[in-house]
Amino acid sequence: MFFSVMEQLTLTTPALLFSAISLIMLAYTNRFLAYAALVRSLHDKFILSPDDNIKAQITNMQKRLQLTRIMQILGISSLLLCVLCMFLVYVEWQMLAEVVFGVALVLLILSLAYSIREIQISVKALDLHLSDMERMA
Repeated sequence: MFFSVMEQLTLTTPALLFSAISLIMLAYTNRFLAYAALVRSLHDKFILSPDDNIKAQITNMQKRLQLTRIMQILGISSLLLCVLCMFLVYVEWQMLAEVVFGVALVLLILSLAYSIREIQISVKALDLHLSDMERMA
């Protein structure tokens, strides 16, 4: 047969995601802190000298912050569901545990997909920043 019997979900399976999700959340948090500093800097620059380039950077930053918030929410939700899954395995509600674990994996996938989109927007932001230098050269 082409189908194999699925092994039973144990406490260790969702626990394996803890380190991965924790590292991802650390990266997301560091990114958010860098954005906060950049927002303050862009705000100060725009107040002193309103400029279309700075305005475009601010618009870009707003999109990135929204995506980062979604990434964080999805990542935290994935971690929360992994913990719930472990509890469900512990109380021997195997079928529900498997469903919850599947949803946790989907949320993690979505978080990573939003991260890819945010990286693409970040590259556009760097291009805007570099366009200043191209005009000066």
